[in-house]
Amino acid sequence: MARDEGACLVCGKPIVYYEKAQKMECVMCHGEFESHASCEDGHYICDDCHARRGIEVIMEGCRASGEKNPLAIMRELMENPYIYMHGPEHHVMVGAALLTAYKNCKGYDNCGGQEAFEEALEEMRARGSEYPGGACGLWGCCGAAVSAGIFMSIITKATPLTGNSWRLSNQMTSRALGAVAELGGPRCCKRDSFTAAKEAVIFVKEKLGVEMELDEKLECDFSSENHQCLKKHCPYYK
Repeated sequence: MARDEGACLVCGKPIVYYEKAQKMECVMCHGEFESHASCEDGHYICDDCHARRGIEVIMEGCRASGEKNPLAIMRELMENPYIYMHGPEHHVMVGAALLTAYKNCKGYDNCGGQEAFEEALEEMRARGSEYPGGACGLWGCCGAAVSAGIFMSIITKATPLTGNSWRLSNQMTSRALGAVAELGGPRCCKRDSFTAAKEAVIFVKEKLGVEMELDEKLECDFSSENHQCLKKHCPYYK
């Protein structure tokens, strides 16, 4: 099914959200999960099945990219049919694009070499994949902002016991989340991803002195796929 035909990957009907989680069976892997969402006809796809192919696209694209602009990396990735309009694959994509642009600006030698970059990407995949879809509304913390925080944690080697790197990682998430929240809802994974990555570029320049590239003006090409698009109220609306 074309990804602009609707939210449900099975039938295209809108996704509905429930105040309390319900037991559901994934129509793809047939695993049982607790979820707050399904489509109007009851189809449910777990986060892993929803994001698996998209995350592979992200990893392959980032490994091959020489781009220094994380938003440009994301825009190219978003054109792939397995990067859906909304979904948990964005929780990996933001941080992966930032890692790629950061490495391309500093150079392999200053980032530990190709092997270190591969390890960082795999760590981004692992951490980002743990963050559930729908957390922006259900937890009050957008996964795109968290992805930017994970990026900062990885490049500064933060842990729960570190000092300044712990501070920077939490500040990064806070900055990105504040900017995402300021634009208001409903959620848009494209808008939120662009916003989180843009804040990360500014933050990294301020705190680490590494200057990634940014678009002077970013225009979104995905508005027609988002039935809840804010249109003229979105800073990226074309």
